[in-house]
Amino acid sequence: MALLDLRAISKRFGGLQALINVSLELEEGTIASLIGPNGAGKTTLFNTLTGLYRPDQGEIHFQKRSLLGLKPDKITAAGISRTFQNIRLFSHMTVLENVLVGMHSRLKTSLPAILCNSKAFSSQEQEARRRAIELIELTGLCGRENEWAQQLSYGEQRRLEIARALAAAPQLLLLDEPTAGMNAREAQSLMALFRELIGKHVKAILLIEHNMRVVMGISDRVHVLDYGEKIAEGNPEDVRKDPRVIEAYLGQGSWMGNAQS
Repeated sequence: MALLDLRAISKRFGGLQALINVSLELEEGTIASLIGPNGAGKTTLFNTLTGLYRPDQGEIHFQKRSLLGLKPDKITAAGISRTFQNIRLFSHMTVLENVLVGMHSRLKTSLPAILCNSKAFSSQEQEARRRAIELIELTGLCGRENEWAQQLSYGEQRRLEIARALAAAPQLLLLDEPTAGMNAREAQSLMALFRELIGKHVKAILLIEHNMRVVMGISDRVHVLDYGEKIAEGNPEDVRKDPRVIEAYLGQGSWMGNAQS
């Protein structure tokens, strides 16, 4: 049984059919990429998977449990966490505080215990801070925990978003264009982090990515959307040679160049 199983997902916004019978399976221990031209429906699929949108039809199962109808916080609690295409940090909070915010779904202390500053609350707070520092170090931000999020560079803010997503202790991590705006060295470093996460911190990663060098270098499997339909899937090399994929990317310029460079 796949860790994640999407079956015939469709979503319409007025006259726009954003997703058309999209099916996708994701196995444990894998990194998969979701690619396609701009407007292909990639982020819509992420938003549907994480409860921001409800599909018009189709099924979503995660670890054999249906996610249909669940609100985003319940899906996070079920073990799915994500980052966004546009960075959504709390800019006037510290790096540490941003990561701690990501832990709220896993904290179990009651309101009375917090108000009374009970021993249980104090112990859980200390453990949360310890774990947050670990994630800050894991994502390459060691020593930056007391800096404001807005003081970080763009690439560092991307890393902080990943640390915050990991704070929810997900089993599946969804990354929406994680290397956008990064140079080649920064992207390579982030790819190394993704490989380190698999098996140790998460069971699987699904990323939306336009950098074909990243897609080809890290993906076990690639899924391709075009105009809301899945037109191809397979290992990176097979997908790169697929005539339907080549046609979808005609005029994009980035496909063959970045894939081969």
